Amino acid sequence: MNQSALAKWLKLIIIIIGLCGLLVYAWVIPSLGQMMVANYPEFAFCYWPWLILIWTTAVPFYVVLMFGWKISQNIRNDRSFSTENAKLLKWVAVLAVADTGFFFAMNIVFLLLNMNHPGIVLISLIVLVIGIAISAVSATLSHLVKKAADLQEQSDLTI
Repeated sequence: MNQSALAKWLKLIIIIIGLCGLLVYAWVIPSLGQMMVANYPEFAFCYWPWLILIWTTAVPFYVVLMFGWKISQNIRNDRSFSTENAKLLKWVAVLAVADTGFFFAMNIVFLLLNMNHPGIVLISLIVLVIGIAISAVSATLSHLVKKAADLQEQSDLTI
């Protein structure tokens, strides 16, 4: 698979993920929240704080997709191992750990405000572990891409 085809596939995947995220954030989550409010009206006061929390977590998600789009453009332009890609991957790592850390911390806050169930906090631990894993993989890729970019720069200077 050449650079151009790989970049096209990455962009297609990014578009599909973005549309799925839009579907989840704009329709599925509010619908589930409305069903919860209809079935359990005593928790109606929790609907908007939870919805705002989940929508807040969408911001880093779409920023990461934007970074992925830039990385795929660099791959298409035959700059796979560049300092720019290393920096973008580092930002992906930072955003992943910050977003999941924020989500977990807000789960604890909502638990203390009696707007959450302890079981949901335990489930959010899974989200936290996944976010940390994504952050670790992104940081590792950033390091490797940076080292490859340095080696490529050295070989370009040698020729």
